[in-house]
Amino acid sequence: MIGRLIAASARNIMLVMIATVLSVTFATRGVMATNRQVIEVLHFIGAKNNFISGHFQRHFLLLGLKGGAIGGGLALLLFALADLANGWLLSSQGGAQLAALFGTFSIGPAGYAAVLAQIVLTALVTAATSRHTVNRTLDSVQ
Repeated sequence: MIGRLIAASARNIMLVMIATVLSVTFATRGVMATNRQVIEVLHFIGAKNNFISGHFQRHFLLLGLKGGAIGGGLALLLFALADLANGWLLSSQGGAQLAALFGTFSIGPAGYAAVLAQIVLTALVTAATSRHTVNRTLDSVQ
């Protein structure tokens, strides 16, 4: 049963990453369409595709870090509060019986590290997707 739960969780994370890639792709295309004249001027004065895509990559990397920090920070806070509530509940007689029946709720240091890794992974996926989208779009324009 645990193996299926882990597989379902991994599938959910992959679906979230796919949704992230699609969202970033559409957002990057929208920003490029908005700044089309600036991009054309940069090409006209000799800017390389890597220079232009580097700026988009940095912009979306920062957005990914901010979004990941907000979501991951709230998740870490929720897990910490649940861990505190779990410790408070275990001090009572009923809490000890609940712990024996259902187990304790704690993700431990490895769980907190996994949430931090997801924040970084989300930012990196966002930056890589943006760079790839810009390079592909600029290559198709030329």
